[in-house]
Amino acid sequence: MTSSVPPVRARRRRTALAVVLCVGLTTALTSCGEDPDKGTNGVGKLDATEIEKKAQAAADSADAVRLAGTLVSKGGTYKLNMQLRENGGAGSVVSKDSTFELLRIGDELYLKADAGFWSHDEKSGTGSDAGGAAADKLQNKYVKVPEGDPTYKQMRGFTDKELLLDGLLTLHGTLNKGDRKKVGPTRTVQITGGNGEGGTLDVSLEGTPYPLRFARGGGGGTVMLSDWGKDFELEAPAKTDTVDYGQQLPETSS
Repeated sequence: MTSSVPPVRARRRRTALAVVLCVGLTTALTSCGEDPDKGTNGVGKLDATEIEKKAQAAADSADAVRLAGTLVSKGGTYKLNMQLRENGGAGSVVSKDSTFELLRIGDELYLKADAGFWSHDEKSGTGSDAGGAAADKLQNKYVKVPEGDPTYKQMRGFTDKELLLDGLLTLHGTLNKGDRKKVGPTRTVQITGGNGEGGTLDVSLEGTPYPLRFARGGGGGTVMLSDWGKDFELEAPAKTDTVDYGQQLPETSS
């Protein structure tokens, strides 16, 4: 006599098996029968190269952005908090020995710092009286940086949207598609250069695929990118708060 499993019991077994398989295959971002890209901009479905292109195009099309974070280079470690737009930028830069503010409108660049920034390095051989006089005159004032001064090119780079973004959005090595993450409340997909040694970029999965976080390889710092497309005013400082030092700034200790 051949026994058979009642239809109801068989369905229960199949359902239980499906649940086990579903749980076993589910990741932190997906569940059985759920589309991980549901409600997103679809960028997560692309390969790493296409995601990078989308992110770069989005960044290029934005009129403004805020960069906040740390950059490590041969010249030192810098903590940035800069608002940037096509014709200039404003914000602060903190280095090991000093904190200063930058403001650029077109080609006009202003630098504001405390007396410590303007003090002469004793190794320069410049008398302390002269250094102290310069520091007293320039501290907490907006100093118009002459275009021919070596400081101009270095400082202008912190206010240049195109220059900074070109450096931050360039991953080195073979591109790979990484994990789904979040930057604040926003879902992102990561792309990496190599296994991360060439940098890691988080690209938004919501709305426009803007880059939201960039971690430089080799411990080179992490920068958050926000306020994409949010315009802001750039206004020249009042003449009473500005010092024009002529064709060349005094040597600083920065």
